[in-house]
Amino acid sequence: MKNKTDQSFFDEPVDLRAEARALALEVICRLLIWIADGTTVEDRGLRATVALYCVRPDLLKGITLEEIGERSGMSRQGIFKLAADFRETTGLRS
Repeated sequence: MKNKTDQSFFDEPVDLRAEARALALEVICRLLIWIADGTTVEDRGLRATVALYCVRPDLLKGITLEEIGERSGMSRQGIFKLAADFRETTGLRS
């Protein structure tokens, strides 16, 4: 006969809200760490803009990745490489 103390680990109820918070925290941390990898404030701003472009381009009011590169003085190849690095780091598919 089984009593309550003999329950398996897997019988414990899952707290979906806590799991969702933990997952959201992991995503936010990865994003912030990637942005903070920029060596200067300008680099960090560029990384934040590229991240925003990759996640929610509609919030940039139609600006293209090429325009972001031009405004920051970065080559087309460099800005696309930065966007690819963001997608690879976060696992985001384009």
